[in-house]
Amino acid sequence: MQPGALNVLVIDENRIRAAIIEEGLRDAGYAVTVVEEMQGLARRIAELNPDVIVIDLENPNRDMLESIFQLTRAIQRPIAMFVDKSDEASIEAAVEAGVSAYIVDGLKQERVRPILKMAISRFNAFSRLARELEETRSELENRKVIDRAKGLLMRSRGLSEEAAYALLRRTAMNQNRKIAEIAQSLVTAASLLDPGAPDPGVKT
Repeated sequence: MQPGALNVLVIDENRIRAAIIEEGLRDAGYAVTVVEEMQGLARRIAELNPDVIVIDLENPNRDMLESIFQLTRAIQRPIAMFVDKSDEASIEAAVEAGVSAYIVDGLKQERVRPILKMAISRFNAFSRLARELEETRSELENRKVIDRAKGLLMRSRGLSEEAAYALLRRTAMNQNRKIAEIAQSLVTAASLLDPGAPDPGVKT
């Protein structure tokens, strides 16, 4: 994605400081929108739908930081935050909240662009890891469901494990569905028809 394709939202109650960030970003070719009012921030972000968010807090208190962190947890966007002062607890909270770059006492026009690029890169890296983790979890869940469905077929039809899996695969192909979907349907149906039956996926 080229810089010019990115829409950047700058959140800053201080117009002078916001102008420094805005100028640095516009010089780098970004499209910039500045919001100076913290009230109704979630709604404004939803309306503007920015690609990247830059938050500048001159002298934030703990309540303000917590409010911002609650917001950033719900926003799946790269976020760069500039603050004048901070402490270890606030830095840890920022990381947990998903802030991609947390800069203390570093608001200089020439630094805005590289920091923003770092935030985007870090966000993409974390997003990729999260996606891979979710795919792994989903794959494990699918395997569990398929194993339970195979157990049901083996018990009810006297099939071997290989034959049970072959039946699931053949049914999935005939219905143009995934094997895990067929398996889930079978497991769900079995639990409805015989709720007291032992779970075939649980070894005793």
